[in-house]
Amino acid sequence: MKYDFDMIVIGGGAAGLTSSGVSAGFGAKTMMIEKNRLGGDCTWHGCVPSKILLNEAKKHWQSGREVDFGQIIKKLHAIREEVYEDADHPDIFTNMGIEVQTGSARFTSPHEVSVTDRSGRVVTYSSRYFIIAAGSRALLPPIPGLSETPHLTNHTLFEQTTLPESMIIIGAGPIGTEMAQAFNRLGTQVTVIDMASGILTKDEPTLARELQQILAEEGVKFELDAVVKSVQGDETQVSVSVVRDGKQLVFNAQKLLVAAGRSPNIEDLGLESAGISYSRRGIEVNDRCRTSVSHIYAVGDITGKYQFTHMAEHTAKIAATNALLKIPMKIDVRHVPWSTFTDPELAHVGASPSELDAAGTSYMVYKFPFSKIDRAITDGQIRGWIYVYARKFDGRIYGADILGAHGGDMIGLFALAMRNKISLRKFADTLFPYPSYGLGARRAADQWYIKNQSVGLVRWLKRIFGYRGQLPDLSDPDRIV
Repeated sequence: MKYDFDMIVIGGGAAGLTSSGVSAGFGAKTMMIEKNRLGGDCTWHGCVPSKILLNEAKKHWQSGREVDFGQIIKKLHAIREEVYEDADHPDIFTNMGIEVQTGSARFTSPHEVSVTDRSGRVVTYSSRYFIIAAGSRALLPPIPGLSETPHLTNHTLFEQTTLPESMIIIGAGPIGTEMAQAFNRLGTQVTVIDMASGILTKDEPTLARELQQILAEEGVKFELDAVVKSVQGDETQVSVSVVRDGKQLVFNAQKLLVAAGRSPNIEDLGLESAGISYSRRGIEVNDRCRTSVSHIYAVGDITGKYQFTHMAEHTAKIAATNALLKIPMKIDVRHVPWSTFTDPELAHVGASPSELDAAGTSYMVYKFPFSKIDRAITDGQIRGWIYVYARKFDGRIYGADILGAHGGDMIGLFALAMRNKISLRKFADTLFPYPSYGLGARRAADQWYIKNQSVGLVRWLKRIFGYRGQLPDLSDPDRIV
């Protein structure tokens, strides 16, 4: 059968843009369908605007200048538009030979989709292969009164032009935590509510608690172990009722931000018409990003697995390569890094201690504080730690956690080392520029040498070479050099 296209990509966010670019690069006749503007959640409602707001909030917090929130939002919109023009504009992809269609796509058969544009016109296209990259949206939990109460999500937050006096944030995950610090630093009284006992529950507990303490010192209020029972209010004030320790409490604020997770955009895609298996968590895929239909792949947030922009791009490459080149590539699930971009940043890669313990893996924890990193000292960024989990015998790295300035950049060094089987010994023997934060990562690796130091070996060296120095004091197992 002759198809209109070799590849049709549904969605023009990070996953869709990458899928389309890779497909066209392989010589496939490619169409990309996006119902809104290219760039997706990351450009318009997520990574880009949130980091702009965090950066502006930090500058105003450090300078003490009066906040002009309207100007901040105007700048945010300008930078967001610049990112779109430089990286996401349709002309970029048209010049690559990709046909870009604006409209809503829906499967009508395993090899066909209908596209409805904004005028209501419907056109059907066929393709040999498909990649579904339709993304996700903010999850709205089934809280009584929420649908009737004015509230913000990440899709509407960055369109506000007036700084609220107070804000309640439901959710202490990455979005809630980042926005809590940003708005608090801009002058909003922020209260974060979560049913968990701590923030950022997927991160290392000790470091997450330290970050929570830092945010609390700045003025963010945390109401944890609290189950939200109902919300009510209007455009001027909202009330959130919670139960904690059997007691009912009510919190009031001018604005309510819901940051309780993500929900895949599986509706209205006609997945049943194509025979694609899915659940409320997302489209089901195997480790090659293939759905239950052999010629259809799904990538990024819509699978519900790894809701990070970098994983959206990674899975997009895996899917396009498997579909078009028939090279059996698999998703790299062992070296997935992430970072919450608060100040300081909290980042992770690889296995956690609890996962290593559950698997019965023998490991050592190698720690290094930011207070001993010279660049952190010069920058006044001394709060935080680097934790590395590695095998004692040869320094094989299993995972790492970082709380500190530039933690999101530093964690990439450990991801690179783990993927390429670079041990702590080789890491420690690598030259890093001084003074840099990367050198702090290397000094964390140095601790493998320190912990493997032997009094017996030093005694033997003294005897062989006639050295006269003192023996090292190894009595403190937690010593850091």
